[in-house]
Order: sequence, then C-alpha cells, then structure tokens
Amino acid sequence: MRSELYIDGKWVKPIKGGTCIVTNPATEETIQTISAATAEDVNVAVKAARRAFDKDGWPKLSGAQRAKYLRAIAAGIRVRQADIARLEVLDNGKPFPEADWDVADAAGCFDFYAGLAEQLDNKPEETISLPDDRFTSKAVKEPIGVVGAIIPWNYPLLMAAWKVAPALAAGCTVILKPAELTSLTALELAAVADETGLPAGVLNIVTGSGSVAGQAIIDHRQVDKLAFTGSGPVGSKIMAAAARDIKRVSLELGGKSPFVVFDDADIEEAVEWIMFGIFWNQGQVCSATSRVLVHEAIYDRLLARLVEETNKIKIGNGLEDGVLLGPLVSKRQYEQVTAAIDAARKAGATVACGGTRPEGFDKGYYLRPTVLTDVPLDSDAWVEEIFGPVVCVKAFKTEEEAIELANDSRFGLAAAVMSKDDVRTERVASAFRAGIVWINCSQPTFTEAPWGGYKESGIGRELGRWGLENYLETKQITKYVTDNPWGWYIR
Repeated sequence: MRSELYIDGKWVKPIKGGTCIVTNPATEETIQTISAATAEDVNVAVKAARRAFDKDGWPKLSGAQRAKYLRAIAAGIRVRQADIARLEVLDNGKPFPEADWDVADAAGCFDFYAGLAEQLDNKPEETISLPDDRFTSKAVKEPIGVVGAIIPWNYPLLMAAWKVAPALAAGCTVILKPAELTSLTALELAAVADETGLPAGVLNIVTGSGSVAGQAIIDHRQVDKLAFTGSGPVGSKIMAAAARDIKRVSLELGGKSPFVVFDDADIEEAVEWIMFGIFWNQGQVCSATSRVLVHEAIYDRLLARLVEETNKIKIGNGLEDGVLLGPLVSKRQYEQVTAAIDAARKAGATVACGGTRPEGFDKGYYLRPTVLTDVPLDSDAWVEEIFGPVVCVKAFKTEEEAIELANDSRFGLAAAVMSKDDVRTERVASAFRAGIVWINCSQPTFTEAPWGGYKESGIGRELGRWGLENYLETKQITKYVTDNPWGWYIR
C-alpha cells in the first residue's frame, strides 16, 4: 500500500510530516498510515500543475498524444484490477464484486475519454456567421487550466476517474484530493499513472483532511477550476469560496431520489430494482432511490416481498463469498445512520425490518438493511439524505399524487419509475424534476451518458461529452479581413 503524496511526478513525504490512519470498516483494525498534506504541500502541487500547464506543454499536446497516456492508465488499472478491488474492499467495506465492477468502470472511463481526446483533434473550429462581411469569426475550445478535484469516499477510484480522465483529456492538469477515509486506491492510480510516464506535474495526488488539504486547494488562487463530489453543505461552502476568485466549479451533490412503482408493474422485478436502488454500496450512493412510492393496489404485496427479500441479504466482510452488504465506511457514518433510524422511529415511522446491528457482528460497522414505513412527510427520514441502507416506502393513489410527492424535495439528482405502460413511464419521466431518470430500473450508470442533478443536487454534468466540456473554455476569435481601413478616427 502506498503512503506518500504524489507531487510533480515523485513520491514525497508531507512537509510537516502529518499522517492519517486508515481503518478497515469490516474489522475496525488499522491497515495503513498515510500522509496528511497541509497547505504547504498543496502549494507545491499547484505550482507543479501550473508549470505543467503553462510551460511544459501538456495542453499543447495533440488529443491523440494525451489519449495514449489515458489508454495506458486504463491498461495499467486492468492489469492490477483484482488487487485494486481488494484494496477498495479493505478501505471502503463494499463487497468485492461491487469493487471489481467499480475498478473495471474506472478503467473504461479512461478509455472513453481517450477517444474523446482524439476527437478534439478532428473537431473543426466552429465558424460563426456574422452580419458584416469585413470580419470572420470562429469559436474554439481550450482547456480551463489547473483543476482541483475533491472526491468522496463511496466510490474512491471511480470518482477519481470521473474527474481525472476528462480533465486530462481536455488538456488540464490536476490536483486530486481523495477522501481521507478512502485514499488507498487513489494512490494506486498515481502509481499506475507514474508507470505510464505521464509528464511530471500533470497529475498530483495529495491525501489528508478536507478541512486542511481540501481547503487549501479550494483557496489557492492559481487553481482555475474546482470539481467536487460530496455533500450539499460542503458544496455550498466550495461555491462560496470559489466566488472570491471567480473559479469555475462543477458540483455533484446529494439526493433523496424517488422511485415510483405503478400497479401494473411486476412485483418481483420491482422488488429487485428497489433493493438495487438502495442497498447497493450499503446505500452510500448519492443517487440512491431512497423514497419508494408504491401504488396502493399493490402496496401490501410489494412491501411483504420487499421485507422478505431484504431479510435474506447476506451481510459480512466484503472479501467473503456471497456477501451482498458490507459494513458502512466508518464509525461516524454508522452512528449517523443509526441515529437517523432512531429519529425516524421517534417521528412515528415503523421499522418493517432491519435497523439494528446484525447478530454475530461484534466488530465492524455493520447495519441490517432497513425498510421504513408510515414515515411522516415532514420528518428527516423522508426529507434528508441518510446515506445508508435505509429505504422509506409509502403508498400513493394517483399519478398526480406520485409526481407531486416525488418532486417535493430540495434535491433533484435522480428519479425512477416502473410500469408496463410505456406512454405513462415517458410522461412521468418528463414530469420528474431530476437530472437522471431511470425507467423500469434504478442506478445503472454509463460513462457515455450525462450525470448530474437539478436544484440542490449540484451544478454541471459529468460523464459523456458533457464531462469533457466541464474542463473546456470557449474562445471567440474574430478577424478583420478587408484591406479597407476602418476609418473611425483616421480618415
């Protein structure tokens, strides 16, 4: 396991010698001690990224040249995919099959943006039609500059890929700050990038706390753009801080996403997708469909099957075969989720199943997957993001009521609808105020499609060509093309 900072193409110790403890959430044991960067380390990283962008020519390389590095990173991830996935399990707690899937997706993300980098070479400049034939004008795309990327702990390597890959493809240089709870695979990404011969300073990875290392990135005046995935309150602070220097920002924040199930839906399929929408990654997913609205005609039958299947989920260490629900990421997260369940009970909700530590688990941050019913609409359980394996289920009578309940949230990241009536699903999908909508499923995510939310769920879009555009500026170039003098002052 790596432990040092990766700055300017070298592994270095932090200037002030700070460290962070890495804990395995399945056992509560310390598995590594890593470096904790301070503002001084971030300043060195930013200077390296600034030099690589301004002087060393990373943005001057062709898209095809940058693509070679991106594809080499993808290949390097795949070579050590199983080892990186195992490290993700030790660090984050998720079941190995999920981690393996994430690592494969991360490699695919680098390949995808390699293709878009190549397309930048072939994309013609956009000619602008002007009303005055004495001028020509065109619009060109250029990289923004130095990017500060701050990522969460729920998908450590994948979230790094979502930001690093398009930024490098666009010609930007990057300072990446992984979550202090789950930094190990980000450091492995640095090792892979280093093996490809990626020019020094193009990618820098600094570990440490958000309040110190993260804040130093946010405040640094030579950082041109901030890309953040995480909680709404932190996103709001980043946006406010960015306003001081008019930094570009993209924010992928929280959600409280609805899943509407109509009475013609297949109950077994609905239960499967409801579970996938909330129990995948222990419910620690910003887009988790944690508010399930079920038509009253099938509510009782669906709820009974949901409780039955939820109680069957195998809980345990993510490295054990057959485990589908690992521990929450940390003691703090465990305490917050269990406190949210207790508060829901006090508010009048019924715990249909789960809500407690599973039997036989004296160590580790394990929680039984939880189904809540009778949840008051003004309670935190219905309104706030719990970020754990907790789903609220409520009956509805009409389509209009379902849409109103679904949209009654300050969040707007995702939403899902299930019905055999294609006209209805398209109508409801159109009515949702959310950036991501699933029909007859929940959570499938593809690198090719845009990702981001409405309202307090963020600003901007990641993935697809939209992700690349996050890291590009548009420049207008207008030329005076006639030999005739302008003649305004000199005639």
